[in-house]
Amino acid sequence: QVQLVESGGGLVQAGGSLRLSCAASGRTFSSYNMGWFRQAPGKEREFVAAISRSGGSTVYKDSVQGRFTISRDNAKNTVTLQMNSLKPEDTAVYYCAADQSSVIYRTAPRWDVWGQGTQVTVSS
Repeated sequence: QVQLVESGGGLVQAGGSLRLSCAASGRTFSSYNMGWFRQAPGKEREFVAAISRSGGSTVYKDSVQGRFTISRDNAKNTVTLQMNSLKPEDTAVYYCAADQSSVIYRTAPRWDVWGQGTQVTVSS
């Protein structure tokens, strides 16, 4: 099973950009779909974006489509979330997740492995 460590969170003004990275340990990274979720205070953890094992397929939450881009590098065991045109409502703790299912799920309980999270704060 992989272990995940996120980095790259921080404070940014509305309209700005941040790049989140997730480093995975283990030799089976390419066997996992990878995803990003986020959780704001008092709210449930919600799906943001996911990418298939090969990187050939991506899925996004409607509200981030066109602003966020997920990518992966299987040689480096990393997955990245480039976030542009950030809005105050994007403020949350962002979590990297991994799952070996044959399909990409948008619900958090279906994902097997989680990182510790990184805070993203967007000021207005």
